[in-house]
Amino acid sequence: MSDTPTSGAGDAVAPFLLAIDHVGIAVPDLDEAIRFHCEVLGHRLAHEETNEAQGVREAMIAVGSPEPHGGNGTTMLQLLAPTGPESTIARFLDRNGPGLQQLAYRVSDIEAVSRLLRERGLRLLYDRPRTGTAGSRINFIHPKDAGGVLVELVEPAT
Repeated sequence: MSDTPTSGAGDAVAPFLLAIDHVGIAVPDLDEAIRFHCEVLGHRLAHEETNEAQGVREAMIAVGSPEPHGGNGTTMLQLLAPTGPESTIARFLDRNGPGLQQLAYRVSDIEAVSRLLRERGLRLLYDRPRTGTAGSRINFIHPKDAGGVLVELVEPAT
């Protein structure tokens, strides 16, 4: 979106963007990735689940202070492993190999952010938010509209 002004254009969206929620990393083996991040690097496993709808096993790894997911001062890494060959993460791994897969913003109101982004001409991957990690509500900005980066929008569960 090269014709978008660099200042002021996001003013209506900015109040809804609370923080970087996490960075997603695609991995072929979730257990091995958890071991590396926890045993080798000394981080903490904060949450683990299988999201059948998205075809992933995932783990949230806390880096920094031992606060719960989304707590102030805690940086989160989301490790994502495919549950089968048709998973989006399996296709990502086939194309790119393991590595950074997404940047996720924590938002206060996913419906409002989605509406404002669509008004600015951005494409979102889902018509309506879907269920994400730990009951959160999520959507994604299409990478072609975000400089080649898959940007996730996360409204944490209340």
